[in-house]
Amino acid sequence: MSSNGHARTAAFAIGAATCTVLGALLVGGSGEVSASPPPEPKVQDEFDSLGPAVRAAKLSDGRTAHYSDTGEKDGKPVLFIGGTGTSARASHMTDFFRSTREDLGLRLISVERNGFGDTDYDKKLGKADFAKDAIEVLDKIGVDDVSVIAISGGGPYAAELAARAPGRISQLHLAAALPPYGDKPAYCGLSDDALAAAVKDQIKDPRKWWAFPDDSPVKSIPGFADTAYEEGARTYNQRGQQADPAPQVHEQKLYCQRPGPDLSKLDAPVYLYGGKKDTTVPPSTLKTWQEALPGKAKVRTYADSGHDVQYRHWDQILVDLAGHGDRTVVCKGGRTRVLVAREADRFVDKGKATLGSCAWVKKK
Repeated sequence: MSSNGHARTAAFAIGAATCTVLGALLVGGSGEVSASPPPEPKVQDEFDSLGPAVRAAKLSDGRTAHYSDTGEKDGKPVLFIGGTGTSARASHMTDFFRSTREDLGLRLISVERNGFGDTDYDKKLGKADFAKDAIEVLDKIGVDDVSVIAISGGGPYAAELAARAPGRISQLHLAAALPPYGDKPAYCGLSDDALAAAVKDQIKDPRKWWAFPDDSPVKSIPGFADTAYEEGARTYNQRGQQADPAPQVHEQKLYCQRPGPDLSKLDAPVYLYGGKKDTTVPPSTLKTWQEALPGKAKVRTYADSGHDVQYRHWDQILVDLAGHGDRTVVCKGGRTRVLVAREADRFVDKGKATLGSCAWVKKK
């Protein structure tokens, strides 16, 4: 055998001996491997939220109100009044900024309106009845002063509440909100049957009811469209009512009532938000609100928004609700900032920042 052959044989023998020693260290008396087990898998100790639960409260007149209540009980209470054709769970559609809402310590409460979702329909009830119901629910859950955010068709109900209990409203925020003042909507001349025929196909298919334009910024929110469709299905089918148009017709006819309530006793900061491209509740309605309100409202208008301004700028609305109305949410250098308004305006004017969270920029 050559010297190379002897070397290979010696190396093999040494390697085999090493493996034998290592094997003896790893194998116990039973012959099983005693190596350390892999790290213990982690499972959370608490459930993640699937959105607000809808609860029931017995009212003083025997009816049942349905409401949602999301956030810490010691948080700053906010009454969320959704647009027409929404249930008590509509606030879930704003959960794309839930972390921000929680960090700001906001508690979001929503009271369902007549005939939608879980709530039975009564043709005798009007906007003042909703205000009464909302106050009674707030009393039951221990809320006195409350900030109000009303969206779209929630505007007339917010006005009714502000007129009925002005001392309990700490702030009033109206986003693309329909005013119960000024000219009546064009459909007000239609009969109930004609209006029912006009809306019945839309409310049967939530994809039509919640259809946003292709260029709407909400298209960039993961899961937003499906959440909206689920909300529409809940609103019009939850009790097996199979998209009965009667509650929708009734609510839209309530929007025709004039004059709107007297707001002269409201003594609270008011914020108005409008999209310059809004054709449903056009920018001119901001002036209508201003004329009805007793004080000077803070007005925020956005060229990038239509009737989706309440979602596109929900980040700013949250900051305002938390009491930071002197600051503006911007995306600067890839990081979301909440700057003093003058500083934010300067950066935006120079093209060094854009309005709103950087999430809007990243999702384009």
